[in-house]
Amino acid sequence: MTDPAVGADRAVDQAAPTVVVAGGGTAGHIEPALALADAVKRLRPDAKVVALGTARGLETKLVPERGYPLELIPPVPMPRKPTPELLRLPLKVRDSVKKTREVLDRVGADVVVGFGGYVALPAYLAARGRVPIVVHEANKTAGLANKVGARFAKRVAVAVPGTPLANAEVVGIPLRRSITSLDRAALRAEARAHFGLDPDAPTLLVFGGSQGAASINTAISGAAKDFADAGIGVLHAHGPKNTLVVQEFPDKPAYVPVPYLERMDLAYAAADAVLCRSGAMTAAEVSAVGLPAIFVPLPHGNGEQGLNAKPAVDAGAALLVEDADLTAGKVAELVVPLVADAARVAEMSAAAVGLGHREADEVLARIVLEAAAK
Repeated sequence: MTDPAVGADRAVDQAAPTVVVAGGGTAGHIEPALALADAVKRLRPDAKVVALGTARGLETKLVPERGYPLELIPPVPMPRKPTPELLRLPLKVRDSVKKTREVLDRVGADVVVGFGGYVALPAYLAARGRVPIVVHEANKTAGLANKVGARFAKRVAVAVPGTPLANAEVVGIPLRRSITSLDRAALRAEARAHFGLDPDAPTLLVFGGSQGAASINTAISGAAKDFADAGIGVLHAHGPKNTLVVQEFPDKPAYVPVPYLERMDLAYAAADAVLCRSGAMTAAEVSAVGLPAIFVPLPHGNGEQGLNAKPAVDAGAALLVEDADLTAGKVAELVVPLVADAARVAEMSAAAVGLGHREADEVLARIVLEAAAK
């Protein structure tokens, strides 16, 4: 693998590239785009990175916070069922592509990098035949936008093997440097003090996405006595719209419910294992920091969360429990013994780190810079 510094030195004499990232809508599209943007700037400090987004996506908050300019374009949502909205779709696509093309011309785009979603489709269509395209697909099953973009992309990158896109290169998912460089052991004492957790007890981190998950909340809190009896602490993010009252057990490691985790780095550092959903970003982050996982895929959609979990399960870094099977009894039978078994936790942690997401940001950044230079 090429040393990033060598690639950066080789590029010094080239004109500073302008990289346009298209990954709006949800954090699952935005965070990889921003991680890629950060990696591009590390390799080419003179590069300009511009983000495409829509007025209704999380990018209006996340992109400016990370210091990148944001250009807004009309969204192109794809109706899941035949509706009157479907009849208006061609006009919406044409309008969005026109406005996106104007943005690409104005910023002087040298490459467009798409991560799927509402923003990626008009970006691909606007760039086709004009600007090199790089596609990144985080899920095992590619979305419609990336299926379209991959047909005329210069390079196609995917997170996991077996993603059905032609000429795909497996690179992993670009992650924030604060995650990939996280030293959990060094931060453990600070992290546990931050959340009010027992400094020495085996600890389980639990979360169900930004809004929480009722099924996870019910099953985990229902096993509170089992955790206490086993000497296990719990940090449980239940979601800001939910409440969670858990019985306290004196002289036992604390069960700490919180609405939301502002400091995921500290949450990861505090934990010995995690029980969570298996969105693509979550699965990648958990693996990158070396946390053994019990994945509970979201029981909706086309099954992509189960597929996201499969590499970690196959590697011995995770277990998978279907949402319908997650009960307090199942937690007591499966999760409690796992978290209490230090040797097994260590084996699973080593397997998680080996899944390859730690370097994905700079691997993809090199691909993007190569595409921009040609």
